[in-house]
Amino acid sequence: MTTAVKNGLLITGTDTEVGKTVVTTAIAAYWLQHFTATSLGLMKPVQSGIGDFETYTQLFDLAQTADSIAPQRFAAPLAPPLAAAQEGKTIDLTVVWQHLSQLLAERQFVLVEALGGLGSPVTDEWTIADLAAAWHLPIVLVVPIKLGAISQAVANAALARQHQLSVKGLILNCTAPLTLEEQQNWAPIELIERLTQLPVLGKIPYLEQTSNQAALIAAASDLNLETLLPGLVPQT
Repeated sequence: MTTAVKNGLLITGTDTEVGKTVVTTAIAAYWLQHFTATSLGLMKPVQSGIGDFETYTQLFDLAQTADSIAPQRFAAPLAPPLAAAQEGKTIDLTVVWQHLSQLLAERQFVLVEALGGLGSPVTDEWTIADLAAAWHLPIVLVVPIKLGAISQAVANAALARQHQLSVKGLILNCTAPLTLEEQQNWAPIELIERLTQLPVLGKIPYLEQTSNQAALIAAASDLNLETLLPGLVPQT
């Protein structure tokens, strides 16, 4: 396995709408509480429809250009190759890589939020797993706490191993106001860790307001930041 990028982290998940943006913005909010904006890079490589670019720029005063935050943006809320085709365009990953490599060279820490799950298409030929492998980005898998969470976690862990990805671990995300019993029954940590052979690095509670920075910071504080950000954890 090729050595992974040390100051970058790709936030991916088991599917769409699993809480990747909550995890990304929680870690970003925690980071920005301790460090300057110029130490952080935040990127959505390809965006189709309205979404993460708008969320990032509304939440944070990022010291970045719009193109470095979201190098490829398309109007239709579809899989990127389909959204690009509707505009008579194709996905240009060279442009994305140029912006990412510059951020990695200039910033202390760079958070990259993927689209969909590891198997989601970025182009007609590449999936998120292919992109992570080619760019040597370590990943964290976001798993929603719901029925089916175990099988989704196992399937994506297997895909990560197939592509020889550097996986930091899993983060469970409570996408609805569930009881503790429901959470434990639908996403049992010990069973998920045993089947995926990956550590669970924490759980994001249900956040009624995902734009509340204090709540995001508190959620990130409960994650295993030493594993997520080795050597980069801000001193409180």
